[in-house]
Amino acid sequence: MRDYLAWRLAFGVTTPSTNTVVQPEYDDMRPAGVTNHLARMVIADDPVTSDADFERQLEAIDKSLEDAVDRVMDAKPNAFILGISALSVWGGTLEWGEELKRRVRKVAGWDIPVSIASDAVAAGLKAHGIKRKIAIMEPYYPCIEPRLNAVLGAHGYEIVRFCHMRGKSPASYSVLTAQDMIKAARSIDGPDVEAIVAFGANLPFAKLADEAERWLDKPVLQINATTYWHALRTNGITDKVYGYGSLLARF
Repeated sequence: MRDYLAWRLAFGVTTPSTNTVVQPEYDDMRPAGVTNHLARMVIADDPVTSDADFERQLEAIDKSLEDAVDRVMDAKPNAFILGISALSVWGGTLEWGEELKRRVRKVAGWDIPVSIASDAVAAGLKAHGIKRKIAIMEPYYPCIEPRLNAVLGAHGYEIVRFCHMRGKSPASYSVLTAQDMIKAARSIDGPDVEAIVAFGANLPFAKLADEAERWLDKPVLQINATTYWHALRTNGITDKVYGYGSLLARF
């Protein structure tokens, strides 16, 4: 037994200080005996009105990674989840993701299992049997496109359409209505799309993605549900969790 509440597994999680979605969604999805422990990657909620503004935000998040990992390691987690999607692809290569994991492990001081969004999406698409063509909605700016194209392209996937929702600041990504997110999902759907990915950890789409799979009749991978699924499964937790998409419910 690890401890009384985390008798199976304790996750260390880092997410930006502006994020209000990762913590509640991860906690809603956790099976019995699994606990989540967060540390914040401190950034300012500065206005974002352009690609350049968004790039500066990602640079600030990247610089705050090690400090947040160091704080969460005090809880002695068994495994780690990077609770931000854009950072996982920011370098535009698979090696960037591997380097992020090395940075986490260096701070942790041991070979801790690390789950990141880019790995999770590739694994989730493979689990669904998606062959190639996907579409992506996210709260970001167009500068994310070449990064996502390169990283998911390296896994064999082609992104045929994007919906850049262009949040006005990092904290604003979650200030949306259900109709805002449904409209974004519908805007990139089509007969040429095998699956939709909602790529944004502060985009509160997990429960809606579960519904969207029924009315779009295809897989809809929301990034928090997908990353949490990946973290559970790679750490031997196979419990089915319902209401957050078919990955957690079926695979």
